[in-house]
Amino acid sequence: MTTLTPCLWFDAEAQEAVDFYLTVFPNSRITDTTYYGEAGPRPADMVLTVEFELDGHPFTALNGGPEFSFSEAVSFQIDCTDQAEVDRYWGALTADGGQESMCGWLKDKYGLSWQVVPRRVVELLADPDSGRAQRVMAAMMPMRKLVIADLEAAADAS
Repeated sequence: MTTLTPCLWFDAEAQEAVDFYLTVFPNSRITDTTYYGEAGPRPADMVLTVEFELDGHPFTALNGGPEFSFSEAVSFQIDCTDQAEVDRYWGALTADGGQESMCGWLKDKYGLSWQVVPRRVVELLADPDSGRAQRVMAAMMPMRKLVIADLEAAADAS
């Protein structure tokens, strides 16, 4: 079976970023690290790639140089079971220079975009009562971090 592995392009922060992500996501580990050699194009012994897993999902971090940076066009969605999990991921990923965005989106301190989404929101948006679902959507749009209780209250409002 083919494995799809996202490759995250960093200037020179691959190891630092991976070390950070390992503190945020449970069941995570580094599986391999490679280094630039004398042939370059970066200094010999600088980290080239870090192969790692976040909660069992494979990733590669590459120190590719300053030519490219992340954008919101690609993000990683975190499926959260409850508000405590939303709060934990939100706090960890916005810490030390991360930036809140709208509707549960944020950028971490490396500029990588994440969607921190409680399962309950998905359920509310799929409510067969379209009025409830639309009230949830209207309440969610101006939010930064998603707050389940506020979205449930919006669903139940008449």
